[in-house]
Amino acid sequence: MKTIIPGEIPIPQLHQFLIGSVAPRPICFASTIDSQGIPNLAPFSFFNVFSANPPILIFAPNNSGRTGLPKDTLLNVKQVPEVVINMVNFEMVEKMNVAAAPWDKGISEFDKAGFTALDSDIVKPFRVKESPVQIECKVLEVKEMGTGGGAGNIVICQVEKLHIEEAILNEEGKIDQNKIDLVGRLGGSWYSRSNSPSLFELKQPMQATIGYDALPKSLKESLLVSANIIGKISSLLEWPSNDQITKAKENLESRSLEDLVNESIQKEDFVSVLSLYLTH
Repeated sequence: MKTIIPGEIPIPQLHQFLIGSVAPRPICFASTIDSQGIPNLAPFSFFNVFSANPPILIFAPNNSGRTGLPKDTLLNVKQVPEVVINMVNFEMVEKMNVAAAPWDKGISEFDKAGFTALDSDIVKPFRVKESPVQIECKVLEVKEMGTGGGAGNIVICQVEKLHIEEAILNEEGKIDQNKIDLVGRLGGSWYSRSNSPSLFELKQPMQATIGYDALPKSLKESLLVSANIIGKISSLLEWPSNDQITKAKENLESRSLEDLVNESIQKEDFVSVLSLYLTH
């Protein structure tokens, strides 16, 4: 393993290691306004949701790595502690990228990038009409983590109102992850898209499972079973029944372990896979 001590390498190099490792990151397309009423629109990928009660979002408009100066977004939320966080989907990502350019203060990113400014209901900054979800927030706190280029500035926001495009909702009234088609930021110039070819479901265990440590040694060391399959088996809520183990033993008398394991994996019958290794 390559080991790195942050203080021993240049900040730009450390930055690339961090953003290349912690990815994909959701994008906060932040709309702010200064005390003179001048709007600003800029994307930030150091961003996430941290609480539902109360509803809290946090993003970080870090100091410019080129100039070391604070971003207009940071200056604005200090003057007017409000922000609209507009989520970015694939349909708007190229225009969002235009807004990311280092435009001079006073130049409207709404105009330069071709976005439509909508009045908000509670806060002063504008919403982005083209965004599938627009979140009006009050800024609770700004924490400055350092000085100079790349220094972090954490903006803690409380959600006051959400605007959700009805077209992205499913029949249950929940956001459909295929329909919203969100974009995530990776390292360098790379982005990811959360559409059908890339999406998969992984249901969270709501109770204790059998666990990896209890699996038979033959299964843990098997060359037929991938790490993800072993993870699925570890997530089973209970052991195979005696009847299932007996059936697996009978099948082994007439067919090879490899054939039976591959067949069970294709059927996503992970109880049978475990049963086969318990009798192997």
